[in-house]
Amino acid sequence: MAFTDFKTVGEVQKKYSIKYQQENFVAINPFQASQTLLDELQFAEKYIDVRVSEMAIRENIIFPILREIYRQYAETFSLWSHQYIRYDDVLLGTPDYFLSKRSELGKTVLEPPFLLFSEAKKNDFDAGWGQCLAEMYSAQKMNEQEYGKILTIFGIVTDGQTWQFGKLAENIYTYNFKIFTLDDLNELLGGLDFVHQEMSEQIKSL
Repeated sequence: MAFTDFKTVGEVQKKYSIKYQQENFVAINPFQASQTLLDELQFAEKYIDVRVSEMAIRENIIFPILREIYRQYAETFSLWSHQYIRYDDVLLGTPDYFLSKRSELGKTVLEPPFLLFSEAKKNDFDAGWGQCLAEMYSAQKMNEQEYGKILTIFGIVTDGQTWQFGKLAENIYTYNFKIFTLDDLNELLGGLDFVHQEMSEQIKSL
């Protein structure tokens, strides 16, 4: 199997005994988008058919937005794009994007903890969350192996326009029922910044 074989959150819940709840855990503190990001997104909207494929969405919308916030935390985390990871014969595959602790050996070394996974889905958020939750659970187990403690793992599923957030703490998956959108870019960036702050606090506790 692989992460992509999970098509719904329910499938992952049943296999790994994960409970489900909904609450707004993402604090909203708007983050001012840089002019560079605004120009990049406006250029893509005007000249590029970003809806033609998931790849186009990832390259022209999702990655520039993720990178905008990541810049503030680049000394703490490593941002990986399409990097293969494996926990066992079921939990394996290549997430679209994820964040891990930055290795003291440099940007070429991948090491836990893994803390945030982002998946791009053009039309199917159910499948996106099934895949993302499987990745989050895999990260939880790999982190536990390395550090002997269970860390909270965050997840994002987006089609570029709509951004949904979730987290896995112990055996409880929490879906943030407030939806963020590209129409309020500063609010979206603020949500992403909040998640990065939460992850930074966990890094300090290791």
